[in-house]
Amino acid sequence: MDFEELLKQNHMGYTAATDEDIRDGMRSFWMDVMTDRGQNVSDAEIDSVLLTYQELGFIADLDDPAIHVNPYKKKVEEAQKKEKEIREIKEVKEEKKVEATVIKEEKKKEKRVSDWTLLISYEDHPTGKSPMLRLEGEEDVPHHIDGAFTNPERSDAFEYHDEAGRLHTLTATAIDKRFVRFIHWLGTNHVFIRLLGEMKEGKYNVMRITAADPNGNEALTSANNSFLQLVMKRLWASCPPKEIIEDDPEERSEEDEAVILSDMASMIDFMKTAGDTLPPAIKAWAYRNIAMTKSGTISQEEQRHAQRALSMMLRIQWQSSFFPSIDPVRAREILDEELYGMNEVKQRVIETIIQINRTHTLPGYGLLLVGPAGTGKSQIAYAVARILKLPWTSLDMSTIHDAEALTGSPRVYTNAKPGRIMEAFAEARSSNLVFIINELDKADAGSSLSNPADTLLTLLDGLGFTDNYIECTIPTSGVYPIATANDISRISDPLLTRFALIEIPDYTAEERKIIFRDYSMPRVFRKMGMKEGECIVTDDGIDAVVERYIDQPGVRSLEQAAEHIAANTLYQIETRGVASVTFDRMMIRKLLG
Repeated sequence: MDFEELLKQNHMGYTAATDEDIRDGMRSFWMDVMTDRGQNVSDAEIDSVLLTYQELGFIADLDDPAIHVNPYKKKVEEAQKKEKEIREIKEVKEEKKVEATVIKEEKKKEKRVSDWTLLISYEDHPTGKSPMLRLEGEEDVPHHIDGAFTNPERSDAFEYHDEAGRLHTLTATAIDKRFVRFIHWLGTNHVFIRLLGEMKEGKYNVMRITAADPNGNEALTSANNSFLQLVMKRLWASCPPKEIIEDDPEERSEEDEAVILSDMASMIDFMKTAGDTLPPAIKAWAYRNIAMTKSGTISQEEQRHAQRALSMMLRIQWQSSFFPSIDPVRAREILDEELYGMNEVKQRVIETIIQINRTHTLPGYGLLLVGPAGTGKSQIAYAVARILKLPWTSLDMSTIHDAEALTGSPRVYTNAKPGRIMEAFAEARSSNLVFIINELDKADAGSSLSNPADTLLTLLDGLGFTDNYIECTIPTSGVYPIATANDISRISDPLLTRFALIEIPDYTAEERKIIFRDYSMPRVFRKMGMKEGECIVTDDGIDAVVERYIDQPGVRSLEQAAEHIAANTLYQIETRGVASVTFDRMMIRKLLG
């Protein structure tokens, strides 16, 4: 008799039953069933059925004195548990699917291709070891080829026709990490270009890219080339992103760059190709302003302001705050070339150089040069900029009468404009610069009775400067401020604590003689293109010059005297036909009065 099968077809439930209760109940049930069928069942067979019952999970261990039996309870619990596990697995899969989609989209945006070798280079120009791009596909490629990147998915297949009209295809195998977006933009927009490069180890190393036009439109080629050279210049000057030759192109002036980045089309293209050269906050700000220029919910005036602010910001080359080491010996040579004496000033500048070499960052303070007019304070600032190899910009505080002139005005006003500090950044076209603040003590208090010079505090702290018109914080960690003043008593204490103070005394008569003879005259003669020996000033003539201006502070009057003497020399050479002119004391007194 197949009791196990019969048991499966006739599930029974018992609650709070002992093993004897189960046996008695099962025996009674099965005895009745078997009797009706004319069959007998033994205790051994009943025990076998109960064991099967236990194995199926319908009852617990028979040795348990109080077992709760429910033929469906355990199955239901297991089903619920299984359903929960399945649901959790589905949720995890959905989360992973969403995450994978996001990653896929990000990778798609980055346009990184797995079979490219990304070249990590910090060179600021192409070299044999660090080209812009490597292509392969031909045994030999000419020095320059005209064509376009055509692969719609990867934009890395370059097609060109040879002189016989045959089509050739080269595939990118390696690319400088900084140029990935740029190459993709060229391919996406099918920009017709000229590659200039060289063959090396079976690869075509692209050293330069210039614009070309298949129809020979020189005007269009020139305009396109201006944009391409600007983008590549910025990319070469940048650091690799953390995420993923014939005649040289004519160098463009700063004014040309302003024109290139003046219309929205070129600025949008710049963001697509060189947006990674901007700091993250500036990059996000730029995209917000691009969106504003396209928005139909703001006025045309606000759109114009957004475009103007964007053009100014993109003209600035944003650099890291890392400063390479500077040769202190060469720095001292530059100071000695430009300045006579001033040993304390020169020592402080050399100390600054040594600090930069140790930390590779600028000091947390600038220089405040205090002394009479004409003692060479501005000349010191220019020498420091030359030593640091940084552009410089100047701000004349004597012309500032209102703080808004420095911070700019909000865009809500029709005549809104950026402040002088932001304009200085745009003029220097660099985030790292020497900021020369002339006549810091001459800033007048405005109608609010506040000193406009106090607006400079955030700039001097190196924590960033916010212009009300630009509506963005400008990084200032690469700004080295040098201020000049005549009267220290007119400068507020908060400003004084931001500078290392250096007092410059006026020159003695002997110092003036040396400055006029060894610095002023040679500098003026070089400026006017004069030959050696054309102008000679005797020692007593030099004494006469110094005596003439001994009551005037500084040496600015000596520079003017040197120019007057040089101009008179050229006049005599041209009108009298002489080869040389000598000035003694009498001639100097007659000339200078």
